[in-house]
Amino acid sequence: MAGEPILGTVSQLWRYPASSLAGEPLDAVSVGLKTVDGDRLFGLVDASDGEIARPDREARWHKVPLIRTRLTEAPLSKEWRLEVAVPGGGWLPAPDPESDRAVSAFLGFDASIRPFGAENAAPGYAGPLTEARYAKAPIHLLTTASLSRLKALHPEGVPDPRRFRPNIVVDMAPVEGAFPETEWIGRKLAIGELLLTVSEPCRRCGFTIIAQDGFDTDPGILRNLVRHNAHNLGVYCTVDRPARIEVGAPMRLTN
Repeated sequence: MAGEPILGTVSQLWRYPASSLAGEPLDAVSVGLKTVDGDRLFGLVDASDGEIARPDREARWHKVPLIRTRLTEAPLSKEWRLEVAVPGGGWLPAPDPESDRAVSAFLGFDASIRPFGAENAAPGYAGPLTEARYAKAPIHLLTTASLSRLKALHPEGVPDPRRFRPNIVVDMAPVEGAFPETEWIGRKLAIGELLLTVSEPCRRCGFTIIAQDGFDTDPGILRNLVRHNAHNLGVYCTVDRPARIEVGAPMRLTN
């Protein structure tokens, strides 16, 4: 494996403590067989009926990706604690009535953050739970080469990685006329000590066009992916060998 050429290096690592809310950038992540530690533990729902947030489909949820998230580890334990912050506000613990009030005021209707299952709830939490909307694959990987290809197709656009919610962003030289990772389906990748199998392309949805902090709503992002890459950007991966990886880790194809 050491003899294989380096295709690129990890430039960003992300986890998403609460589905649809802004992700949390990290310098290092621990990747297990099923997911990144701390990824997608909570969901945001309409408090009136428990419907999970769908920014990709309903305009009333479009501001959700502006809500920041972070996880802190409770002292003397390995229990995660979620904190959220709406634009202009400070960090608040969640799930909690105070953070629900702040999120509801920001969105303009009653909303609530809830754990995905009792195993994700903090000790003593007795509130309602919700179910994860989907769990497509353990890892979503995206290269800067594909972002460069999208930029070439859509020069006025901003193909910021946050539009696509990857776990791993790999800095890789552009490949003219190609979204390179789409061609790796079925192959194995080594990222540091982490070993992945590229399982399928990541089919994009309307979430990719929504404005976030630093870029505007842009239907051209999705329109160009539909036209030029069969609706896809980035790839999903399964985990063959779990490991902790850091920004700067090299990536190689191993077969």
